[in-house]
Amino acid sequence: MKLLKALDKHFETYFLIATLVFMVVIISVQVFLRTFFHYSLTWAEELSRYIMLYQIWVGASLAVKEDAHLRITSVKDSLSPSGQVKLEIFVIVLWTVFVAFLTIKSGQLVDILLNRGQVSPAMQIPMAYAYASVPFGCGLMVIRLCQKLFHEVKKLESLEV
Repeated sequence: MKLLKALDKHFETYFLIATLVFMVVIISVQVFLRTFFHYSLTWAEELSRYIMLYQIWVGASLAVKEDAHLRITSVKDSLSPSGQVKLEIFVIVLWTVFVAFLTIKSGQLVDILLNRGQVSPAMQIPMAYAYASVPFGCGLMVIRLCQKLFHEVKKLESLEV
């Protein structure tokens, strides 16, 4: 249970820190080898791009968790407290439906790529691994949005009591 709570609290943050450190090391080694030995790792830049794809989608999940997405709140601010919560619930439901749709469709694309056997140019790994960043990150976003929805419903119940 402690592991699940720790994952819930810190997964995205630790993932982003670890991948950023790994990417900086890879790029630094690449620059060092290119500068001093006139040798280039063929796979370093490609791997860095794929890591960045995962960082983008996991970062979007972290932004959901921390309520850090950009938003225009003029309509919300003009409502009563319960109206604000109801609007927030409506927005979260729409957002969850969209992200769930994106998760499903991108998962289907990953499946197609796995079946076709397309590989990346430098590392020769399945391209599906790079594209899997979308359903992975969107799946995390669905989880975070459901948590957010649960929190908002509880907030609405406490306002109406």
